[in-house]
Amino acid sequence: MYRSHTCGELRESHINSSVTLAGWVQKSRDKGFMIWVDLRDRYGITQLIFDEERTSKDLIEKTRLLGREFVIQVQGTVIERASKNPKIPTGSIEILVSNFTILNSSLTPPFTIEDETDGGDDIRMKYRYLDIRRKPVRENLIFRHQVTMAVRNYLSGKEFIEVETPYLIKSTPEGARDFVVPSRMNEGQFYALPQSPQTFKQLLMVGGMDKYFQIVKCFRDEDLRADRQPEFTQIDCEMAFVEQEDILNIFEGLTRYLLKEIKGIEIDKFPRMTYDDAMQRYGNDKPDIRFGMEFGELNEFAKHKDFTVFNSAELVVGIAIPGGNSYSRKEIDKLIDWVRRPQVGALGMVYSRCNDDGTFKSSVDKFYDQGDLANWAKVTGAKTGDLICVLSGEINKVRAQLSALRMELADRLGLRKTNEFAPLWVLDFPLLELDEETGHYHAMHHPFTAPKPGQMELLDTDPGAVKANAYDLVLNGNEIGGGSIRIHDKQMQATMLRHLGFSAEDAKAQFGFLMDAFEYGAPPHGGLAFGLDRLVAILGGQETIRDFIAFPKNNSGRDIMIDAPAFIANDQLKELSIKLDIQK
Repeated sequence: MYRSHTCGELRESHINSSVTLAGWVQKSRDKGFMIWVDLRDRYGITQLIFDEERTSKDLIEKTRLLGREFVIQVQGTVIERASKNPKIPTGSIEILVSNFTILNSSLTPPFTIEDETDGGDDIRMKYRYLDIRRKPVRENLIFRHQVTMAVRNYLSGKEFIEVETPYLIKSTPEGARDFVVPSRMNEGQFYALPQSPQTFKQLLMVGGMDKYFQIVKCFRDEDLRADRQPEFTQIDCEMAFVEQEDILNIFEGLTRYLLKEIKGIEIDKFPRMTYDDAMQRYGNDKPDIRFGMEFGELNEFAKHKDFTVFNSAELVVGIAIPGGNSYSRKEIDKLIDWVRRPQVGALGMVYSRCNDDGTFKSSVDKFYDQGDLANWAKVTGAKTGDLICVLSGEINKVRAQLSALRMELADRLGLRKTNEFAPLWVLDFPLLELDEETGHYHAMHHPFTAPKPGQMELLDTDPGAVKANAYDLVLNGNEIGGGSIRIHDKQMQATMLRHLGFSAEDAKAQFGFLMDAFEYGAPPHGGLAFGLDRLVAILGGQETIRDFIAFPKNNSGRDIMIDAPAFIANDQLKELSIKLDIQK
């Protein structure tokens, strides 16, 4: 038996007990006549003590050979700790060691394995197996496990069945780029790794499974950022014989359950907002509603004077910064520089101060009088002491720019509190999205999303006006889940694919199996998928999903621990019928 107890288990009630512990040496402190060693495992830290009065000289000398991260097994007696440490659960006791065994030695770690480490991101990712020994990383992984188990418990309690779907599937041209896998047995042919189990879960509904879920790995070969990985995990769900309201109720319930079970927080309201309203009021389709600063559209009160910048713009829109009138001119100039950055792309910013005496002072006083500026304040909801920031330009671009400014200001003002949670349903998305470069429409969600009832005929006359029977669940300004009611009729699916540019032959080649299945009594169905990585990060109060993934990729999509992706040998390429000379 390597251990009778863990390093986080022992308390004063165990005093005088003989115990066996095993773990890693966190650190040691040698005072000459007395040595203390902190022994760590997954469960906590226990202090070991060796002293000249009660410990043999040989054992003390052996202790001095221990280095950080040595793996040892110790036998000893639990005693009361003379100098207690209230910061850890085991801080009232220590182990008077009678013997120990070195189970494995260790090189000196490349960074300190403590809560506050001196290791940068790259070095910690290269030695991720050491980073996992640190409490913050370990607790993040345990937290992810807790969320995952809560999800399984809730869905199982609602009669969902977890079903595994294939990882080696067929590549499709919709969505992001696929990761492809060559087939040795089928020369010149390739599998693709799934971007989602979308068609398979629909086939399960045709198969009568009725309620399906899966916590599943998905893969997308796309540009990366802090909250995106080439492989990610979804809570994938589908239900038969449902309408949108049924799905919203089930997954609103799941979100409430997770917040109560994991965070101890009860949420009363799940407001709903259309996509059009979200874009008009917040400039994006996943607004953070923990704070205000809603957009105020100012065309009516800004385009009636001789200010060419506003008169030539499609949209003039502003927000009120709470307490922003206290900003100095230098601070405002820095805000203007911030919105001019290439990442935001605004050409400039107009502002108006809301003074304590009820007057206004703007950067465009030459063109606008106090009545005009009072209307700006009314439309943006600005109060005395606020600062109104105004941008103008093309509708979509200026909304995105002002949305970026709104979020930046909220961060600076401390309005995005990690212990507050504000869920929101965003509904009625456009079915199709116009690609401005090609002039062609593509599916905003995916080609299996049904249009809102009665809107299918608009596809021929005004495709951009068609609304999808789709919905996103937003939490704290992040999309944590999205889904739709699906098309379950073969003819409607064929029509949808035709409008997306598929010929009849291409549609049959790519999705014939699904449309054929629809001819065998496909029930009405719909579903939703949560991004587990992002959901866990938000619940954990952090911004990046990497902190909650055991072995993440870096921002270039590389696993720098195992050095992947990597070249493969020419012999392997030849066996896969891939004619490529590797230049190493």
